[in-house]
This record gives sequence, structure tokens and C-alpha cells, in this order.
Amino acid sequence: MGMQYAPQETAEAVVLQPSQPAAASVVWLHGLGADGYDFVSIVPELQLPDALPVRFIFPHAPHRPVTLNNGYVMRAWYDIKALALQAEEDEAGVRDSQACVQQLIQAEIDQGVPAYKIVIAGFSQGGAIALQVALRYSQRLAGVMPLSTYLPLRHSLVAEASEVNKSIPILMCHGYQDTVVPLQLGERSRDLLLAQGYTVDFRYYSMPHSVCSEEVRDISAWLQQVLA
Repeated sequence: MGMQYAPQETAEAVVLQPSQPAAASVVWLHGLGADGYDFVSIVPELQLPDALPVRFIFPHAPHRPVTLNNGYVMRAWYDIKALALQAEEDEAGVRDSQACVQQLIQAEIDQGVPAYKIVIAGFSQGGAIALQVALRYSQRLAGVMPLSTYLPLRHSLVAEASEVNKSIPILMCHGYQDTVVPLQLGERSRDLLLAQGYTVDFRYYSMPHSVCSEEVRDISAWLQQVLA
């Protein structure tokens, strides 16, 4: 059966409250053009045990024009000029979203969930922000879960990396058939992290730019491990 959740909606986020007081939290960021509802349906599939009451926070990115999509206005954590390792990055947008997620983390801490029981997760563009936040956060976090994504602002990481999160558990998942964020971008990001001393659990799946059932099972097992 697994844990039961009550959905709560605000202008900023969709929140799934567990039926017992939350002992841990997952802040999960959607991808470009989606919204906070994108991953809500996955939570029941995780089948987390009753002994692990987790609050899930799915924030909505703000609306902004996206250069890659001809300036079309959509929900985005930052602007994307192009998808390549050497592409110019929207540093201001990335850092704005980083600050927003840090406020969400603080809100969880204020509700009694310690930082070391908080996971930052994200898909695609949301996964990039998850890495941006978790590797720089001043308190130890439970883990970071970047899905089908890449490492943003990599040149500033050495100077800005948080010592307490140098050993943070990192679960990176990527599909072999991903044509949106090519697998090579994910692998290159993993290698950059490994070169800086991080430990990365990198998993491959036979899927496009999406999430598959095998990956959901792996996510569930990983969450239970890092939040135990």
C-alpha cells in the first residue's frame, strides 16, 4: 500500500503531505516548460514505507522567455541559449532559482525537518538547479538526485563548493536515447564531478528524455537509503 499523501496547492508549489508528521523532505524541480505537477504522480509509484514519512515539494518555475525556443515564454528555471557544454549560460537566472530553492530548504528546516534529511531532486533543467543548489549549500543535505541533466556553472563550482556537501550522495540517471539533453552531457558532467572528488552513482536506462519504471524503482531504493 505504501504511504498516503494529502496534496496541497499554492501559487508557488504543489506539496504532498504524508499522513504522518514528515521526518524528511524532497524538493523536486520540474523540467523546462512543465510545472510542479509533472512528478506528483510518481510519488505513489515510489511505494515508500510507512516508516519513512516524506514531504514532497514540487515548486513551479517562473515564466520567462527561452532563447532556445525562439523566445517563447514558458516556465523555466533559467534561460537556455543552446544545449552544449561550451554554450553561454544564463548565470543570473540560475542563481535566482538557486536562491528560490534555498528558501524552500529553509522553509522545511523551519518546519522541523533537519537539512540532513532533505533531498534536492530535479529533472532536466530542474536537475541542473538541483546540482547548483546542493553542491553549494552551507548545511549538510541528505542527497541530490539530478535526472537526465547536466552540471551548470561548472567553472564556479571549485570556488563555491560547500565542504560539508563534498561527500553528498549523488544519484544521476540518464537515458541512452535522450535527444534533448544528450547522454554525453550527463557523462561529461559526471566526470567533472568525479574530478572534483565527488562520488557519483550514475545509472543508464533504455529510455528517451523521460523517466521509466526501472528508474522509479531505483529512485525509491536510493531515497530509502539516504533518508534512513
